[in-house]
Amino acid sequence: MLITNLLPLLGSYSLAFDLVAGADGVVTLIIIPRVAEGKSQKAEAGELHPISIIATAAEIDAELAKGAEGALGGLIATRKTLADQIATQRDAAEAVRAASAEAAKAKAASPSPKPAVATSAPAAPAPGALPADAKSEEPASLW
Repeated sequence: MLITNLLPLLGSYSLAFDLVAGADGVVTLIIIPRVAEGKSQKAEAGELHPISIIATAAEIDAELAKGAEGALGGLIATRKTLADQIATQRDAAEAVRAASAEAAKAKAASPSPKPAVATSAPAAPAPGALPADAKSEEPASLW
């Protein structure tokens, strides 16, 4: 029954187990997921975090018997959903990076626009410049 309930994890991970008997019939079952050999995907740290179940042997058996509806099944489904979301976000970020790089290349490759020269409108005199009809020997008049 344990292996049947862990098949969803075995599809993506290699699993290690640590089983420890404690006082008063309490058992600690630790399931340690690892990236399966031959898998090209990179796993997030949250995906590889060990799953620890602490209960009596009968309680662990009863919970594992619930399959996908049990706590372990729910945890497996949640981790898969989170892993899918992380992969989607990683793909979106990579697409944005690629689009940004392409935009930067296109901007660098395009010639810079030259400033337009206005030929029809006369240029405004610079502030503090003498009027056009002023002579350099005579002071400028305000009247």
